Amino acid sequence: MKITGECFCGEVKYQIDGRLCDARSCHCSRCRKAFSAQASAYALVDPSKFKWLSGKDILTSYIGSHGFGLQFCSQCGSTLCGILNGVVHGVTLGCVNGDPEIEIGKHIYVGSKAQWEIIPEGVPQFNEGAPEN
Repeated sequence: MKITGECFCGEVKYQIDGRLCDARSCHCSRCRKAFSAQASAYALVDPSKFKWLSGKDILTSYIGSHGFGLQFCSQCGSTLCGILNGVVHGVTLGCVNGDPEIEIGKHIYVGSKAQWEIIPEGVPQFNEGAPEN
């Protein structure tokens, strides 16, 4: 399976030669700020299957204190992926083109969700991060 994605302005594009896994929605206050939304929608990717097609030179990175960070387009601001120690860890589902054939499987950090948000029923919820599989 080939999955493609791009930023809002279309200058940064990527391709994944494989499937996404472990899709989740994070409701922590940091993700709300980073994604300018009630939560993030994010799925893990095998780094060896990910490649930038264009625009890698206009990516901007924000790296947090634990080595995890985000990369986003410096022109339009779209958050495209998460990185861990400089390697792409996963992608934001909002920038994926078409149907990546994955669904959100869990909601994490719901203990700090925005008071105005209502989380849909039927998907596992964790007050903090989910236990590792």
